Amino acid sequence: MIVGYTTGVYDLFHVGHVNMLKNAKSMCDRLIVGVTVDELVAYKNKKAVIPFSERIEIVSACRYVDLAVPQTSMNKIDAHRRYKFHKMFVGDDWYKTDKWDEYEKQFEAIGVEIIYFPYTKNTSSTLINNTLKKLRKS
Repeated sequence: MIVGYTTGVYDLFHVGHVNMLKNAKSMCDRLIVGVTVDELVAYKNKKAVIPFSERIEIVSACRYVDLAVPQTSMNKIDAHRRYKFHKMFVGDDWYKTDKWDEYEKQFEAIGVEIIYFPYTKNTSSTLINNTLKKLRKS
């Protein structure tokens, strides 16, 4: 059984999230999704619009997700120790970054494949947030 793993904030759940989860599920038998807890969202100096308890419920309800779990740490190696996944799915905005180049080396050594998915153009939680702010000012 191939276990896949991905993570995200999943704030303002949108079609980009659905595409990522659908594509990930098509490449594994069991998909585990780490949903970033509110405290960890703050690492980017951001605040989720939707609270964690609701975001994890939304992700859990997605038919492509077999298990939604809290992501309490950014350490993907620790996540691997816990969930024993074979494939890690990541947005291509992380491709060739120092952080993910290092993860690639570490995961290669333990037989985990990292798969980068293209970022969904014209859709993101940030874009939706900015659009809503502009609409509210009109």
